[in-house]
Amino acid sequence: MLRRRVAVLGSTGSVGVSTLDLLARAKAGGTAEVEVAALTAGRNVALLAEQALAWRPRVAVIADETLYPELRSRLAGSGVEAACGDAAVVQAAQSGADWVMAAIVGAAGLAPTLAAARSGAVVALANKESLVCAGPALLKAAHDAGGTVIPVDSEHSAIFQVLQPACAARVARLVLTASGGPFRCWTRDQMAHATPEQAVAHPNWNMGAKISVDSATMMNKGLEMIEAAYLFAVPETKVEVLVHPQSVVHSLVEYEDGSTLAQLGPPDMRAPIACAFAWPDRLPWPAPRLDLPAIGALTFEAPDPERFPALGLARQALKAGEGAPTALNAANETAVAAFLDRRIGFLDIAGAVAETLERMSARGDLRAQEGDPVDQAFEVDRNARRIAAQVVSHLDRP
Repeated sequence: MLRRRVAVLGSTGSVGVSTLDLLARAKAGGTAEVEVAALTAGRNVALLAEQALAWRPRVAVIADETLYPELRSRLAGSGVEAACGDAAVVQAAQSGADWVMAAIVGAAGLAPTLAAARSGAVVALANKESLVCAGPALLKAAHDAGGTVIPVDSEHSAIFQVLQPACAARVARLVLTASGGPFRCWTRDQMAHATPEQAVAHPNWNMGAKISVDSATMMNKGLEMIEAAYLFAVPETKVEVLVHPQSVVHSLVEYEDGSTLAQLGPPDMRAPIACAFAWPDRLPWPAPRLDLPAIGALTFEAPDPERFPALGLARQALKAGEGAPTALNAANETAVAAFLDRRIGFLDIAGAVAETLERMSARGDLRAQEGDPVDQAFEVDRNARRIAAQVVSHLDRP
């Protein structure tokens, strides 16, 4: 039986909820013994308290300090310690868990994910921004501490499962698949008038608003290209994207001998979570089964760079290196937030990211400096958000 002491960072988001659901099923089925050490959330205090009362971790942390009194009240008498603030989230990440789900969305997840890596835990990584902003430093921190990083994004989990370590030097291409999002068949004119409600209506996956918008722009796939290059130590030229609307083939690995291996599965995040939880074993649980006859056909197409310019921006950032990927991510987060607030249009997201990168490159703000690479990432992130906010302010709708 698998035995794990776990912490779930971002427990109230879609990945965090799926993680706790999977753990509950494994525990009920007698295939895993699970102790939850810590749970953290950003603002969903009601769900965090509900989860804490069900799992009884040592500590439950709400990042928004204004919600601390409510969390403390909801947990009164339960024996679960209530805490708040970014520092407490970092402490929860190194609370002694041997398996940490890093599922905090955005750059806010970088510091706690690094803390988990430095603790020597197995880090199940669902926070792609941590790798985009500080991939080499994060992977080195985990290695030096005797831990490891296992990807949870379905695409990277797929590569992780089929990439044979002995043949890593013989990889010709890594192919990340993309659903194409809700606007796969829309024209640019239609996309120009897209609403936040339309952008978050993903056809296959149930995700949070920010990640859903990233899927609609295909920036999520751009970030995943950067992530794959760092995770699997391949150059930008060996990472490609293919649109696959059915979301059944999650990624492919092509070798130099012409063989291409693919990992298939239903669009259910619990499958890659289970893989990361049980690694190097497999976790028996009542997983949804893949019914290929019912699916009937699997189709593939090349992404359209004109309708989805975010892919090109991400590839340019990966080629440029240094602070460019960090700035790309920060500018995108700023622009997506403005779109969700209805301050800019959907097509303005990529435009704002492009202008931010251009301004920072012209000023020399993306060049690597001497010193701690993580500190540099935070500095680039702050500068990019400031410049992106200026760019967005000029795009604000009246």
